[in-house]
Amino acid sequence: MAESSATGRRHSGPIPRPPIQRAHALRAVRQPNVRMLAEVAAGLSSPQKELPPKYFYDHRGSELFEEITQLPEYYPTRTERGLLESWMPTLIPQLGTRALIELGAGSAEKSRIILRAMQAAGTAQLYVPIDVSASFLNQTANRLRREFPGLAVEPEVADIAEGFDRPGGLPHPALYAFLGGTIGNFYPPAANRLLRRVRGSMEYTDRFLMGVDLRKDVSRIEAAYNDSQGVTAAFNRNMLLVLNHELGADFDPGTFEHRAFYEPVSHRIEMHLVSTLDQEVRIPGMGLVPFSEGESIRTEISCKHDRGSVTEMFAAAGLRIEAWRTDREALFALVVGAAV
Repeated sequence: MAESSATGRRHSGPIPRPPIQRAHALRAVRQPNVRMLAEVAAGLSSPQKELPPKYFYDHRGSELFEEITQLPEYYPTRTERGLLESWMPTLIPQLGTRALIELGAGSAEKSRIILRAMQAAGTAQLYVPIDVSASFLNQTANRLRREFPGLAVEPEVADIAEGFDRPGGLPHPALYAFLGGTIGNFYPPAANRLLRRVRGSMEYTDRFLMGVDLRKDVSRIEAAYNDSQGVTAAFNRNMLLVLNHELGADFDPGTFEHRAFYEPVSHRIEMHLVSTLDQEVRIPGMGLVPFSEGESIRTEISCKHDRGSVTEMFAAAGLRIEAWRTDREALFALVVGAAV
């Protein structure tokens, strides 16, 4: 999953407005997550209100994203899966991969393709799924232990945007994987920091496998983020429920509209939640946060890349492109990076 084109209406003179409405919901107030509160406060006090996309991913958010990956409009997952299925059986034996470390593992559905290739090559020793949702990650790890007897599965709960620990006793060669085009969710400076952390964890024999959503017809991209069943809209609004649960906020998701559009200058999709009325939301520790009708919260960006932009990202992190593979329509790419 640039400045918003939906940041609120501008008027030349005073216009009567309906009374401000307050979002109400009954819930137990939790002890606030201090770090989360600080991030939310900073984001909602910006001229363009913004929230980190990691807050999509409570257990329900992770389930909704898995639903998104099955939608007919959402081409990235099935296209990437096809590339993995056609390439991994030959690539993995060439690399001799003994350990797979996956950033943002989720349900690890696509990781299974890599693990099966490792298993077939007789090199499957360790899988380290890294994800921010502990409950979802533990479910994934338990399933994989049953599916791959003899494979050590050592999950790590971490926000990859902030950092992750290199597993101790890691067998080499190892493959670091960042699939799904998730690199697009990072602003360029943050993407560079993440890739530098990956490079810093790699030995010379290790490799980095990254999925990249490519630049293409805008209508094809926008349809993937505005599905006809409304699953993406539910996923977007779920972030407000996460804030309600974690911070004791009183967002009413029904008063926010999902909006996603392509910003051509930065080559990215932007997802927003747009307030449908003038309202105030109470967040303990912050007080009242006002929203004007039409004002939005940017909840996600998804940058689209080409080979040139990936080459630049890799070079800045001390990596080089060793292999590049796309589907016939050039919708998506898998890239193998090696240390310079």
